[in-house]
Amino acid sequence: MTEAVPLSLCAREPRVPADRLVAEMVPPPRFDSVRFETYVPDPNQPSQAEAVTVLGSFAAGLGGAHASGRRRWFSRKPAAPAAPRGVYLDGGYGVGKTHLLASLWHATPAEPALKAFGTFVELTNLVGALGFQQTVATLSGHRLLCIDEFELDDPGDTVLVSTLLGKLVEAGVALAATSNTLPGKLGEGRFAAADFLREIQGLSAHFRPLRIDGEDYRHRGLPEAPAPFSDEQVTRAAHATERASLDGFPELLEHLARVHPSRYGALTDGVRAVCLTDVRPVPDQSTALRLVVLADRLYDREVPVLASGLPFDRLFAEEMLKGGYRKKYYRAISRLTALARDAKGLVAP
Repeated sequence: MTEAVPLSLCAREPRVPADRLVAEMVPPPRFDSVRFETYVPDPNQPSQAEAVTVLGSFAAGLGGAHASGRRRWFSRKPAAPAAPRGVYLDGGYGVGKTHLLASLWHATPAEPALKAFGTFVELTNLVGALGFQQTVATLSGHRLLCIDEFELDDPGDTVLVSTLLGKLVEAGVALAATSNTLPGKLGEGRFAAADFLREIQGLSAHFRPLRIDGEDYRHRGLPEAPAPFSDEQVTRAAHATERASLDGFPELLEHLARVHPSRYGALTDGVRAVCLTDVRPVPDQSTALRLVVLADRLYDREVPVLASGLPFDRLFAEEMLKGGYRKKYYRAISRLTALARDAKGLVAP
């Protein structure tokens, strides 16, 4: 048997053309086949079943001609001009919000080219690649825009997204978003949100909040996260696994600083497993936020992660887990833990 030569994420510096960013605004591979019917509500959390019903009606209401700002979906009576033109799924990590958002995208009766799906980071990256006016022009003809992991990390994003969504709503585009933060609380703990209250309130006005309660399904009835393996086990598995990457964790964190987050998906193109040695706590918040984006892209693409060093629940310092970005860090821990479970089979008994 020929030994595989591991890939290296640190050796990759992908360039992503703007048209690829637009073409890839569809649910990621992990959510290709999800539907409302495949969502399993927790019987102890009635808000989950209610969300399926509300979103099913929302999708059905998006049929027919482009709304051009006049159609309403949550009332049989004509709504006031300021009525929300979208739905906002609020809940903790792991309650199935992305599953429901992708199901909404699939259920909406429109051609894929008339529906867009992306994370908040991918949306802001699209504006950076196309420019504001071209992004408005590109998305204005869409029936639906789905925004996953909606967060406002800085004042610039607040003004940018508020203006963008306002333009799209005027054009008749329906909106759907997920987040761990209620729309009126976006930006809280990250910057002086009170200084940008008008923009934040404007964002909130576009959505009808829909609360989804529950515990992280990735931990529901599952064993604890696997303990890290040794450097030797991880290295051996990388050489035995076709299309696996092998990198030192500290070196990978340094490399992520040189690659724009919009390219993290392309960074993992063709990679079937990520093998990391010497996992240790992330040194600062900027590095931690980049790692969150990488964890999201790996999770979307169902790429298992095999690691040595510290377990993933010790990646972020206590002060980080108590700060304004704590929900992002907990989501990253949750997702990396799930991918670590998936990677256990890569190590020979």
